[in-house]
Amino acid sequence: MRKAEVIYKKELAGLLTQLDDGSFEFKYNELWFNDVTKPSISLTLPKTQQEFKAKHLFPFFYNMLPEGSNKQIVCFENRIDTNDHFGILITTAKYDTIGAVQIKKIEN
Repeated sequence: MRKAEVIYKKELAGLLTQLDDGSFEFKYNELWFNDVTKPSISLTLPKTQQEFKAKHLFPFFYNMLPEGSNKQIVCFENRIDTNDHFGILITTAKYDTIGAVQIKKIEN
């Protein structure tokens, strides 16, 4: 199992988890959820206490991944399998992203 913090404008918004079977879960942080001034991170992930579950990486996060030759370079330089979307996400979305969301790996 791998986990990452979902940071929205430098504040913890939720937790993204890849389970051992390859599926994914996303859950909003309790403090984020309880603050009515905090928005959902995506229209496809509305602010709710329920845990979102998916067999594949959620489209919102998948769209943060590099494509084409940029993806190839990232994978080659960091020795990441091109099909390891979670690995690519936690490698590329921790600092430089388009938009307000960053992804930071939680070390076990």
